[in-house]
Amino acid sequence: MTYRTLEGRGEAAFEVRGSEFIGHAEPARGVESAEGFVRTVREAYPDATHNVPAYRVRVGSGPGGDGLLREYQNDDGEPSGSAGKPIQNVLQGEELENVAVVVTRYYGGTNLGVGGLVRAYARAAKEAIEDAGIAEEEVQATFSVTVEYDDSGTVRGVLESADCEFEADYGERVAFDVRVPEPEREALVERLRSATNGRADPE
Repeated sequence: MTYRTLEGRGEAAFEVRGSEFIGHAEPARGVESAEGFVRTVREAYPDATHNVPAYRVRVGSGPGGDGLLREYQNDDGEPSGSAGKPIQNVLQGEELENVAVVVTRYYGGTNLGVGGLVRAYARAAKEAIEDAGIAEEEVQATFSVTVEYDDSGTVRGVLESADCEFEADYGERVAFDVRVPEPEREALVERLRSATNGRADPE
C-alpha cells in the first residue's frame, strides 16, 4: 500500500502584473512538521505582503497511514477563497499527502482580482510541487516499545537490522519509537518479542 508525496523540497517563482509569487513545497510528516515549515517560510520572508499556507497530512496512525487526513489552508489576508483554497485544490488534485505548501506574494501595485489570484496561487503551488518531484511511499506504521536497560541492546540490534526508522529515549527505562512499512510491522513485532522472551511488548 503506497501514497503520493514529495521527493524533497521544491520552489518556483514568477511575476504577474508586477506582483512576485514564490511557491515553496516540502514533505511534512505530520501537523507539527507542516506548521514548522510554514513558520520557516514566514520567517524567511517577513517583509512579504502575504505568506499563504496549505497542507494535507495524516494524523493518528502515522504518516500515510489510516489516520485522519488533516487538511488546512488560510488566505493570510487575501480575499476569501482566492489563495489558500486554490493551493489546497492543487494538493487534492495531485492526490498528495504529507505535504505542505506556502506561496509568498510581494504586491506589485496592480490588483489581480479574485480570478487572477486563484490562477497565480494555483500556478505557484503546482510549479513548486513539480520542482520537488512526486514520489510513491509505502504506508508507514508507528509503534513504541519500552524495555529495561538489559534488553535495550538486543532491541536496538533487531531494529538496526530491520527496514525501519527509530529513535531511542534513555530515561529510567529505554523507550524506542519505531516507524516501519505497514506490511512489515507484525514480523518486526514478533522478532522483538522473540529476541527478548516477551519482555519487549510493543504498543
